[in-house]
Amino acid sequence: MKSIWVINGPNLNLLGFREPGIYGSLSLQAIEDNLRKQADLAGIGITFFQSNHEGAIIDRIHEAIGHANGILLNPGALTHYSYAVRDAISSARIPTVEVHLSNIHAREEFRHTSVIAPVAVGQIAGFGAASYTLGLSALLQVLDDQEG
Repeated sequence: MKSIWVINGPNLNLLGFREPGIYGSLSLQAIEDNLRKQADLAGIGITFFQSNHEGAIIDRIHEAIGHANGILLNPGALTHYSYAVRDAISSARIPTVEVHLSNIHAREEFRHTSVIAPVAVGQIAGFGAASYTLGLSALLQVLDDQEG
């Protein structure tokens, strides 16, 4: 059975409370519940992790080596400056889709650049909670393409 690891970065534990006009009203738990249903329908395993600490996120990416077929990653603000997370993704060599609830390219200029995107297989941004379900679908397609 394929295994997808969903990793969420800083402040995503506050979803549903934090700036709902930007990030929506769904909690992280609600987003995870939706992804769990999608994974069940696809017949894949899915695990979830969230941390406000860069090192814990890097450790989790390292733990995925040999266990996860793919990673769905919302690095939060780490997107824009964490070369350490970027290097962990690059080193792990696990197909990774970067997701964002808001359209980072339509926000403040400092959010326009992702240091993660060059080592991810793709990026989905701006569709609210649907960014996660779209990201999971895209990641599963990438994995299927690799098998075929």
